[in-house]
Amino acid sequence: MAIRIFITGGTFDKEYNELTGELFFKDSHLPEMLKLGRSNIDVDIRTLMMIDSLGMTDEDRDLIAHHCETAGEDKIIITHGTDTMADTAKVLSGKIKNKTIVLTGAMIPYKFGSSDGLFNLGSALAFVQTLPAGVYIAMNGKYFHANNVRKNKQTGMFEALYK
Repeated sequence: MAIRIFITGGTFDKEYNELTGELFFKDSHLPEMLKLGRSNIDVDIRTLMMIDSLGMTDEDRDLIAHHCETAGEDKIIITHGTDTMADTAKVLSGKIKNKTIVLTGAMIPYKFGSSDGLFNLGSALAFVQTLPAGVYIAMNGKYFHANNVRKNKQTGMFEALYK
């Protein structure tokens, strides 16, 4: 059972420029993270875009949905920025019904060393293999249904909208 992983950017893959103090994108850290985690899962990784989710457009979300719909795999992980992850999950849940899709990301860039990204990626890999068809967000060791989640900007944690 292969798992398709789509990379879209977000804090997960940001780098830090020590001279300017700016965060930027270079290459995805996903292959390095899978190796560090000693993952033995068959994955097919594709980069769709490397953007901050605050700059993600409706066209970007349509592109993500198109790639999810046309992927041969029925288990998909999407790395995504946390600020608009719930928006993308909601769009995908309205368009795709026959696949298990898990979006995940990080609050701290992987390259910072203290990132939550590796843990969130591991959780997403486990959830995508065990949850039924649907669209979910995996963050902080929990999964959330696409239509019942938000990022709490005060706590930096994802939470259910209603119980």
